[in-house]
Amino acid sequence: TTATTGSSESVDILERHRHRYEVNPAVVGEIQTKGGLLFTGRDDQGVRMEIAELPREEHPFYFGTQFHPEFKSRPTRPSPPFFAFAAVACGERTSGGGS
Repeated sequence: TTATTGSSESVDILERHRHRYEVNPAVVGEIQTKGGLLFTGRDDQGVRMEIAELPREEHPFYFGTQFHPEFKSRPTRPSPPFFAFAAVACGERTSGGGS
């Protein structure tokens, strides 16, 4: 279950990517297994890690992204990461997932 969608279903996200830092694909498995960080978003070719999260059991909203959600966010149409963060902060979404 991802922080932004509250679902384990695959969702296409079209956002501007930033290329300053990237996760070495060779260590992704180890980071997920030993560190608990989940890579829940990848590029369209499945190589580049785009979204990283901690499970909700570990933290109510721990979300990192390589894209810029603020570019498409508008006051009446917030980007899913901003909307999800606000929902968790307001108690609209619990650590168990869902609304």
